[in-house]
Amino acid sequence: MRPRIGHHGVVDEAFTPNTDELLVNNRVYAQDFHDQDLALRPARHLAIVACMDSRMDIFQMLGLAHGDAHVIRNAGGVVTDDVVRSLVLSQRLLGTREIILIHHTDCGLQKVTEDEFKAELEQEFGIKPRWSLECFSDPYNDVRQSMSRLHRTPYLTDKSHIRGFVYDVLDGLLHEVQPVPRHMNQGTVSY
Repeated sequence: MRPRIGHHGVVDEAFTPNTDELLVNNRVYAQDFHDQDLALRPARHLAIVACMDSRMDIFQMLGLAHGDAHVIRNAGGVVTDDVVRSLVLSQRLLGTREIILIHHTDCGLQKVTEDEFKAELEQEFGIKPRWSLECFSDPYNDVRQSMSRLHRTPYLTDKSHIRGFVYDVLDGLLHEVQPVPRHMNQGTVSY
């Protein structure tokens, strides 16, 4: 098997898969499992959209317990079609009424450009991906854009409790981002 070549040609030969160790951890966890009575619907009627960054433990940083909220994560925490799909299901089928968006400082999507990344993939695989990487330079502006997308989608039933934040990876604090007022509850948008 050839070594895995990552972004910008970095070779990672020292990688060891984690799954077997994690399965052992799961068996230890299951011996003292007490969440079997949690309701399907989030207790706080809350959905959180956040970046997948491993430095952010969403439940811990917000003081949430298991069963309190839906947490939807992706690269950058950006509002994509799939995030909207998940939020629509969360609201319409499972009763959530509040949405919190969380981006963070020092995000990987701030360190790459869409065109360069796609060109690299096209060179390696012979085809350019159809999906958007959703790169950004300023997490505060991107939170505003994500809030605007949510306010403009027709499928959400409750848009009155949408708030956005940037998590600072250096001090652990959340900094609130104010939405652009003219974008709230205006028409619909496709992305």
